[in-house]
Amino acid sequence: MIQDIFPSKLNNSYRTDAIPKSDDLIIIHSDGKILLKVDEDSKTISFPRLKDFSIDLKPLYFFEIDGENFFYNTDTNIDTTSLLEGFQFYTMRQIRNEYLYPKHYVFAAYTAIHLIDWYEANRFCGKCGTKNEHSKSERALVCPNCGRTRYPRINPAVIVGVKNGDKLLLTKYKTGFAHNALVAGFTEIGETMEETVEREVMEETGLKVKNIRYYKSQPWGIASDILLGYYCDVDGDDAITMDESELKYAQWVSREDIKLQPLDYSLTNEMMKMFKENKLAD
Repeated sequence: MIQDIFPSKLNNSYRTDAIPKSDDLIIIHSDGKILLKVDEDSKTISFPRLKDFSIDLKPLYFFEIDGENFFYNTDTNIDTTSLLEGFQFYTMRQIRNEYLYPKHYVFAAYTAIHLIDWYEANRFCGKCGTKNEHSKSERALVCPNCGRTRYPRINPAVIVGVKNGDKLLLTKYKTGFAHNALVAGFTEIGETMEETVEREVMEETGLKVKNIRYYKSQPWGIASDILLGYYCDVDGDDAITMDESELKYAQWVSREDIKLQPLDYSLTNEMMKMFKENKLAD
């Protein structure tokens, strides 16, 4: 999955004492895109470094991986018309179209997008409208007027592998992602994760489920999610009533006929693969 970068490890501790150095990596963001260099021959990905810029930046410490510090340029007025040689802006969809290396740089881009989206959506206090300031002690935004503190938002969501004997319920979204998927959705106010599983399966396919059991989780920065994977069994009638407003496909698929996603980045794909290869304990 995207976060499986061992032996590398993300250190997301917030450091208020971090001073950017010339070799530190700089994240430049514009309209949902990140400035990167991608070598199409070697399939390698690179971030610019502070020393690459001849203009003054406003770096904010983000995180560290393998001793390399990542800073985010908070100056949204930076001139991006004259980019660094070999660098260009990439969307997250472009980054995840194929395997790029090193993998921990790809994960860094996912994680950076999560933080950037949060910072940009919370520039002003939602209670009184005053411009927020960075906390001096933790990763948080503080309103200097009313004192309200906001922390990075993480949206819980479920990925559900519904089993029916030797078959798994596969879906495809009506728009967007074109490959096989599983039932998925966000947790709503007042719900447990298990109740989210039951509701999402019912809403998307009209099925009741039982024996809900947790499998694994995954951070998914491009949607500010923490995904929680669950397997369960169909309960009673296995006739599917598909939500045609959201899905274009929902069907029971035999183990040997499951077609996996082209990349191993997602929890969804791992869960489909575990079932396909009959590696589940139950």
